[in-house]
Amino acid sequence: QLQLVESGGGLVQPGGSLRLSCATSGFTLDDYAIGWFRQAPGKEREGVACISTTGSTTNYADSVKGRFTVSRDNAKNTVYLQMNSLTPEDTAVYYCAAREPLIASTCDYDGMDYWGKGTLVTVSS
Repeated sequence: QLQLVESGGGLVQPGGSLRLSCATSGFTLDDYAIGWFRQAPGKEREGVACISTTGSTTNYADSVKGRFTVSRDNAKNTVYLQMNSLTPEDTAVYYCAAREPLIASTCDYDGMDYWGKGTLVTVSS
């Protein structure tokens, strides 16, 4: 069974940091690109970061560039999202998702086949 499980969310003050984890099982992680998405109440889901199969390529939404870092440890079947300098606008449910890319060195936010159930991040003072 192909699964992704997010963890690490919680309540953090503005300016603080959190590290989210995406634990995967049921497939070979290094065959898959991974994307991180978020959805705030009343808003559309948006892609925030993605990483290619080996980690050689990463992309970030403009809203998080310079503050968030995505990484992966394929041996541990886990992908991470380090979030720094958090603001209330970062409050959302964060999801990880996976796809087998047509070109292994690329990543984007389209065509994700497998999704986790999300972890809530709340940024508030």
